[in-house]
Order: sequence, then C-alpha cells, then structure tokens
Amino acid sequence: SEPIEGHDDNNNSNLSLRITWQVHTVNDLSDGKILLVHCKSKDDNLGIHNLTVGSEFSWKFKQQILGATHFWCYMAYDNFYASFDVFWVTEVFLHKCNYHDCIWIARDDEIYLKIFPDQHDEYTHSWESGRLL
Repeated sequence: SEPIEGHDDNNNSNLSLRITWQVHTVNDLSDGKILLVHCKSKDDNLGIHNLTVGSEFSWKFKQQILGATHFWCYMAYDNFYASFDVFWVTEVFLHKCNYHDCIWIARDDEIYLKIFPDQHDEYTHSWESGRLL
C-alpha cells in the first residue's frame, strides 16, 4: 500500500496520499477477556492476533495512488464476533481519524471509533452471536 516512488506534487487533494496512516485495534473488554483480531486488505493479510485487555494491534501504511486503500477486520471474543471495514477513503472518515490515526475500540457492548475532532467514541458496530473462525 505504498505510493509510487518519487510522486510528490503540491496539490492538496493528494495530501492524504503522502500521510503515513496508522490503524489501531484496542481490547477494552472487561474481566480479562481475550480479543481475537484478524485484519486484511486485498493485498495484505495481517494475521491473527490475540489481544489481552488493554493491549492493541496496529499497523502503518500509506494510501495507494492507483485504487482505493481499504482494510477490514474480523474481531471475536467469547461467543461474539463482528466483521467490518476499518479504513476506507472518504473525506468524512479521514476527518474522523484526524488524517492520521484510526482507533477502533472493542468493548463488551459494542465497537467504537475514536473521533478525534470531538474527542469522543462513536458507536460503529454491534457484536453478533456465534463465531466465524
């Protein structure tokens, strides 16, 4: 997901292409629950990670110049799971991530995205019963 070497113009519409992005998945579950996280893009499989409470799995990347950068994750704990997009390119989403960090927080009730401009956590996804993995 790296941009083409040597590409650097001063056009503001390409600003987000030069930014190094970071996506974080955080285990904020209760009672020592382990969070399974498996994230991918069409080009990269980031592997399966078992996160203890208070820990995170994160990765850095630059947006693709040709085509849209898109990552999604599967998360599960106990008998609950969720599968959802964690990075995509829209102005609204990039703004929520403060044009740098997207922080996804797994809690017992729901999954949240930290909204930097307003400094609050926004509900994004509910857990479903069962497990796919």
